[in-house]
Amino acid sequence: MSTVTAERPTIARPGVVALGISRIGYEVRSYFRSPDAVFFTFLFPVIMLGIFTSAFSASGNIGTAPDGTGGISVGAYYLPGMIAAGMLLSGVQNLAVDIAGEKSDGTLKRLGGTPLSPTAYFIGKIGQTLVTGTLQVGLLLAVAVFAFGIALPTEPAAWGTFAWVFLLGIITSALLGIALSAVPRSGRSATAVVIPIVLVLQFISGVYLQFNQLPEWMQNVASLFPLKWMAQGMRAVFLPESFEALEPSGAWDLGLVALVLVGWLVVGLVLSRLTFRWIRRDA
Repeated sequence: MSTVTAERPTIARPGVVALGISRIGYEVRSYFRSPDAVFFTFLFPVIMLGIFTSAFSASGNIGTAPDGTGGISVGAYYLPGMIAAGMLLSGVQNLAVDIAGEKSDGTLKRLGGTPLSPTAYFIGKIGQTLVTGTLQVGLLLAVAVFAFGIALPTEPAAWGTFAWVFLLGIITSALLGIALSAVPRSGRSATAVVIPIVLVLQFISGVYLQFNQLPEWMQNVASLFPLKWMAQGMRAVFLPESFEALEPSGAWDLGLVALVLVGWLVVGLVLSRLTFRWIRRDA
């Protein structure tokens, strides 16, 4: 008499990448359900561009010749910096505060008991930053063109530069945001820890102030961090060639921009993986 053994059906589990991609939609929906995140990271650069353009336009164009000709509008000059700031806000500020909050309210502890791996979780967060950052820069450019009459580049090469600076910058910012989320001891203290760091970087990196007019020591400090290079890369895209002479080296140095951003991307990836925990060790 033979015995028939029933085989258990094999349940195919989705891979890490598939889990991460499926997580992106959830992260994007959660982002837009949070009014403070939308205001302080999505709309903030748009609002600041409007404020700077309206407040300083009366002073005339920036970079005019001695005879009063040439130059660009205040809005056109500040647009690259606002794009770079938006990338930093979407990645570093938003993710650092968001993940610190998820640690405090137990969300990460619950996710740690699911098939979601840290890598899949990272993919979800990076994907959310990429989607919201793309929407943000699209809105910012639309406001620049239709509200302030700022002319955008027409050369395909300029938009090619924009694409790689944006991708490197937004992914680097996301990874650094994940890493920075390990610093606040609670969700309540996250904004107090993260926002001052982000704000100082914006002031010393040529976002709100003309970088060539900052003290040399401040320029050197800013050069240690990625925001300065993101802003420089965006200036290479949106500003006329004559403004290249205002850079510290007298050139856009796009090769160096790429090298620094790749370096920070690697640093962010390593720090994220080393410091990320579903549960705080000191909890």
